[in-house]
Amino acid sequence: MPITWTIDHDRRMLTAVCQGDVTLPDLEEYLDAVVVAGSMPYRKLFDGTRGDSKLTDEEMMLLGARIRAYHTAGPMGALAIVVVTEHTHGLARLFGALAAADRPIRIFRDIRAAQRWLEAQPT
Repeated sequence: MPITWTIDHDRRMLTAVCQGDVTLPDLEEYLDAVVVAGSMPYRKLFDGTRGDSKLTDEEMMLLGARIRAYHTAGPMGALAIVVVTEHTHGLARLFGALAAADRPIRIFRDIRAAQRWLEAQPT
């Protein structure tokens, strides 16, 4: 599975790790799991350092629209996205712009910096 995740309900933290090529259905499955687990308001660390994606512009628009639709369901927790390549950095920036969520979103190249930032965010 290209995306695996763990949820720490005590810390209100979700950690997702990508490996290999991540597709739109992979991301949709992940988002469904986040919603079902009731962890949308939790802080999220999305580790894309071992993943890549060839999402089209249309797929990115669909993903952004889906995230925007979650806004009406309640608060969304801070999101730290960690990437290492220029390509995935560009995708992360586009996602942040398209999702337009009412929550803090930052992109990092270092996982420890992302963790420190998330720890400072409200839960």
